[in-house]
Amino acid sequence: MMAQPPHQTQKDPWDWSAVIAVFFLALVWHRLGVPAKIYFDEVHYVKAARLMLEWKTNNPEHPALGKAIIAGAIALLGDKPLYWRVPSALMGAFGLYAFARAMWFASGRRFATLAAQFLLATSFAWFIQSRIAMLDMAMACLAMVAFWMFTSAMARPAEGRWRLAVAGLCLGLAMGVKWSVAPIAVLPGLVFLVLKVRDCGWRFLTEKSGGPVPGISLIEAAFWLGSVPLAVYWFTFLPTFFYVDRPVDPWGIVQHHRYMLDLQDSVKKLHPYRSVWYQWMGNWRAIWYLYENVDGAQRGVLLVGNPFSMLAGLAALGWGLWAAVARRRHDVLAFALPYMVLMGFWAITSKPIQFYYHYLLPGTFLMGLLALALDDLRERGGRCQWAAWGGLAAAGGMFAWFYPIISAARLHDAAGFQKWMWLKSWI
Repeated sequence: MMAQPPHQTQKDPWDWSAVIAVFFLALVWHRLGVPAKIYFDEVHYVKAARLMLEWKTNNPEHPALGKAIIAGAIALLGDKPLYWRVPSALMGAFGLYAFARAMWFASGRRFATLAAQFLLATSFAWFIQSRIAMLDMAMACLAMVAFWMFTSAMARPAEGRWRLAVAGLCLGLAMGVKWSVAPIAVLPGLVFLVLKVRDCGWRFLTEKSGGPVPGISLIEAAFWLGSVPLAVYWFTFLPTFFYVDRPVDPWGIVQHHRYMLDLQDSVKKLHPYRSVWYQWMGNWRAIWYLYENVDGAQRGVLLVGNPFSMLAGLAALGWGLWAAVARRRHDVLAFALPYMVLMGFWAITSKPIQFYYHYLLPGTFLMGLLALALDDLRERGGRCQWAAWGGLAAAGGMFAWFYPIISAARLHDAAGFQKWMWLKSWI
């Protein structure tokens, strides 16, 4: 007799996931307007958003949607630091919820779902990027919604069509915010292709039975996961077609992308906080987003990974690769594959200057792997069960300890940062 799918044997924790997302938003909102001025890369994106409201071009090396979102917040709420950061805060909370829903539909494991959400919330990077007016959180949120929709389409094939449509829409929007998502934007379509060929053989193009979403042919899936994202991505450039200076030619998108690539590749001056992919994995190189006397106190924002979660995540990656092959854990593969694709991209990319915030998406999938590894420990019972809960406690404890230096809290003096500098490379 075939075992029941996990989704039918465990209770869906959607309600607790919503509670965690709301608490995360509340924590992000605390001191969201501090510092009460532009800091770090807000200098690029807030300026670009302001000029976009005047239909003027700025920061053309990135797609338009992320800057348009910030511009929309300024137009609706006002031109203040708190308002610049509201979109990141809201999308950070919703993206956290979407990540949990993706874990649930991929695994059907209640503990893993809530653990993954907690680990991502306390991973430092997701929290910090939710509190700054940059492009990364909008991109990551839309990517997580697409991941949620794709995994739920496979779990609920009767609803597969509209879920694939939303996945395609969000993939296009995510690419319209920032290109960092592009390496994994093709994965849903490739997964659909592989599973369709496996189940349907030479009839894989038109056969509706089998595959990841029974009832959907590969041709239809190619439309939702291929054509729709590309069309939506093109439409995200709509504001740039109407700029009063240097408007983008709607039919010259290819040439415009060559120009964007040239601009990105032209930044060759070495930056003191530059880093590369293997330093991200080892949590070796941090970035100071802020460290100065501002708003009446010494304050700092240090972008670094949670010292426990990020290193434990590497052990979980090793376990995950074994579990995916030896135990056919497809839920584990759903998180290991995007991580490896993203890291492979950053290992071979020609982008001359890279930073730790490029690890935001890979680190997100790594937290999913760590949650599944802890869930596996918990199911073993005995001391392993305590180790699983201990892992969550360690992640939460690290977040609490580093909270002042990642949240622009008031510090005692200019030397107050030193107790968090565990590595010289973090300074």
